[in-house]
Amino acid sequence: MISRDSIVALSSGRLPAGVAVIRISGPRTRFVVETIADGMVKDRTTVLRKFRAPDGSVLDNGLVVFFPGPASFTGEDVAEFHVHGGRAVVTRMLETITGFDGVRHAEPGEFTRRAFLNGKVDLVETEALADLVNAETEAQRRFAVQNAEGAQSELYLSWRRRLVHARAMIEAEIDFADEDDVPGSVSDTVWSDVRTMIGEIDRHVAGFRAAEIIRDGFEVVILGAPNAGKSSLFNALARRDAAIVTDEPGTTRDLLSVVLDLDGLRVRLTDTAGLRDAPGKVEAIGIEKARAKADRADLLLLLQDVADPQEVDSLPMAIPTLRVGTKFDLLDGQAARDADSRYDHTISVVEGTGVGALLAEIGQRAASAAGDVGDILPSRLRHVELLGEANRHLRRAVDDRAIGQELRAEELRLAADRLGRIVGAIDVEDMLDVIFSQFCIGK
Repeated sequence: MISRDSIVALSSGRLPAGVAVIRISGPRTRFVVETIADGMVKDRTTVLRKFRAPDGSVLDNGLVVFFPGPASFTGEDVAEFHVHGGRAVVTRMLETITGFDGVRHAEPGEFTRRAFLNGKVDLVETEALADLVNAETEAQRRFAVQNAEGAQSELYLSWRRRLVHARAMIEAEIDFADEDDVPGSVSDTVWSDVRTMIGEIDRHVAGFRAAEIIRDGFEVVILGAPNAGKSSLFNALARRDAAIVTDEPGTTRDLLSVVLDLDGLRVRLTDTAGLRDAPGKVEAIGIEKARAKADRADLLLLLQDVADPQEVDSLPMAIPTLRVGTKFDLLDGQAARDADSRYDHTISVVEGTGVGALLAEIGQRAASAAGDVGDILPSRLRHVELLGEANRHLRRAVDDRAIGQELRAEELRLAADRLGRIVGAIDVEDMLDVIFSQFCIGK
């Protein structure tokens, strides 16, 4: 795709900063570089130049590098100006560059969109670039890098190639059954491979929850009766006073969340209102929110004051739960030993006892739920939905023999079509605005 206009944007971080990177892409890039940098620069070589406006006034001193298309990120001529990261410098540079005819400010994700339209990246790699930009933990970074390098795309394209071959074999058997160069009855081999693929896709889709945990975080919810020590534990794990702690029941009435980085995995910890009967009107809303949050959790921490244990009911049975005895410093001797045997963990936030062991188990649970970060997993719900549609077509092709070979071959085509849509090989125009709107301006 050849763009008629050029786009420019700040591609580095928030200002002010030590250095700011301004990126331009499009047919006017070379002219802008020649004008502002006082002459052209050698391809792919960073050089120090004095940047001037068309009227000769000095804008800044900095570095410039030029990447000629199509061997660039967008597939077009691309240049970067590395300038001092003051707001006034960046503003003046952008004003000057957009003052050239045919140059305008970029829209969110427009650089990457041009890269996609010029065949430099596919949709899955595009989404992985967005994940890489937004990565906060080591697991998120590794997952995004793997997908940005094409591992996920290659898996989907390999399935698509197998289906194209399978369909060709079936149609060849239909059209040229009497020819000597067409193997006799290839159907059994084709449908056996399709059944194998159905299993492969099912196992791949089953990994989506692990991918969600890597990308969005492992959800841990703290539950318990009022004054069970929930907010104290929440503050201890967050390592700051994120929640108000008092002896008055019902202090916590809304959900409070912090994000932890445990061995490279994102863990979201949520403090909730104390669960009890006959609460006040406002407190009842908080309790309802707590129960709804618990239903969506990956792990529950059910806290109980070891010196004054109070039971809570109606907890979700399907969610893994750790029973945690709090205020362990109030007990000693046999009472302490008895309490220790009743819980998965006993802790004292006051003395710091047991908190480290609890945090370590949360990290282990998160790592187990995320699995091997190196696994190829579906990284978006969009992928899962299209993979599900592909498998439904494949199952119809395999199971519904009464429809005849022609219609079964058509089901193979429809399945291959769904796989192609994941990577953007076909019919994706309606998805582009949604995907690229998630990017920052300079990407």
